[in-house]
Amino acid sequence: MLYNRRMKNKPLHIIGAGLAGSEAAWQAAQAGVPVILHEMRPEVQTPAHKTGHCAELVCSNSFRSDDHEHNAIGLLHEEMRRCGSLIMREGAKAAVPAGGALAVDRNIFSEGVTQALKDHPLITIEYGEIDGLPPEDWEQSIIATGPLTSPALSEAIRAITGEDALAFFDALAPIVHTESINMDIAWLQSRYDKEGPAGTGKDYINCPLNEEEYTAFLNALLSAEYTEFKDWEKDTPYFEGCMPVEVMASRGPETLRFGPMKPVGLTDPRTGQSPHAVVQLRQDNALGTLYNIVGFQTKMKYGEQMRIFRMIPGLEEAEFARLGGLHRNTFINSPKLLDTQLRLKARPAIRFAGQITGCEGYVESASVGIMAARFAVAEILGTPIEPPPPTTAMGALLSHITGGADAETFQPMNVNFGLFPPLSKEEATQDYVNKAGKTKRAKLKGKDKKKAYSTRALRDLDGWLLQQKAAA
Repeated sequence: MLYNRRMKNKPLHIIGAGLAGSEAAWQAAQAGVPVILHEMRPEVQTPAHKTGHCAELVCSNSFRSDDHEHNAIGLLHEEMRRCGSLIMREGAKAAVPAGGALAVDRNIFSEGVTQALKDHPLITIEYGEIDGLPPEDWEQSIIATGPLTSPALSEAIRAITGEDALAFFDALAPIVHTESINMDIAWLQSRYDKEGPAGTGKDYINCPLNEEEYTAFLNALLSAEYTEFKDWEKDTPYFEGCMPVEVMASRGPETLRFGPMKPVGLTDPRTGQSPHAVVQLRQDNALGTLYNIVGFQTKMKYGEQMRIFRMIPGLEEAEFARLGGLHRNTFINSPKLLDTQLRLKARPAIRFAGQITGCEGYVESASVGIMAARFAVAEILGTPIEPPPPTTAMGALLSHITGGADAETFQPMNVNFGLFPPLSKEEATQDYVNKAGKTKRAKLKGKDKKKAYSTRALRDLDGWLLQQKAAA
């Protein structure tokens, strides 16, 4: 009955049948809205894909941790399951042993997703390249073309959004959870105490290094192990503005001290002197829960990054929300270009989903597909919908890519608890009985704190889903 009543609606057009596009198509069709899913493969292949299947996994076969109580990505898994996710359903069917992670047989997985979409009565898959923006007579559309968007579509996006709003290159500096920085060593100060248009003169966290510490750090950089470019990335050039820190270090022992580690305009309050070198961290989100290490994009292997960056005074116990990286990617400046329902401000009938929005990771991409589809369906059917609460994993990711991140420094990001609003005082503490038998209250830490974030998230997600059910 639902399908028959809603088949009168014009179809939702989705460009790209990767994880985000496939998930978006499923979500819309399950809500009773007809979908035309456009995929250029196998007629036009990318340098990385091998098949014409939907949701083909081109890199790892892992969806990462499935622990929904203590891990943000596991929490996102659970939220997607509660949203009726096709990606999570087929991932479970194709699962292979991977400890606490969800990993899949990539062929079984993509074949399962493809067959499910082909079997759905409201989904039509059309093969062939879409070489420009959706035409005006497509009343609602979602662009979910991923990190290997075709050159023709990329150029069309660039033309409508501006030259500086579309990137083809990830230059990722590590991001640290603010609460893990040792502020007994580090201090807040801008160079020369400059306040700037939105600053206070204390806008950077500064980690000082003396000459011995700097030399040890430099030697560690030069002897570290690095990842290699994939074959389809090898034509990606280095740009001076995003030079890997290890490449800068190789140009001479003083290069970093005259680059991102220059100490000028800064005074260490512990000594009253300018340090020999300094590592600066800049606030990365509106909540102030994350800081990125300025100028430290890198190709070092992840284990090496954690070992070497924890040599920096003040970061000895740093917890990383994201480690550095450098690879080819296509993504838009979402905080600048998209509204809170993933609509392109310049053409609100077009939404974006997946990695092209600046989220990072298979599951994150698919979750943005869920949200984009639900927003589009609500608009097509004329039913109200609010974005998921920022206290949920999906809502926190959405908030980050549509405004929580700084548009001037925006780079792709995985979901992590640093994107969530802080817990309330009540949520962040618990009662305990001390040795004297008295009930006291203490702050939650470690796994207990993460579980509190997850408990709040799932409660609020269930409320969001109930609102949609009532409005349908």
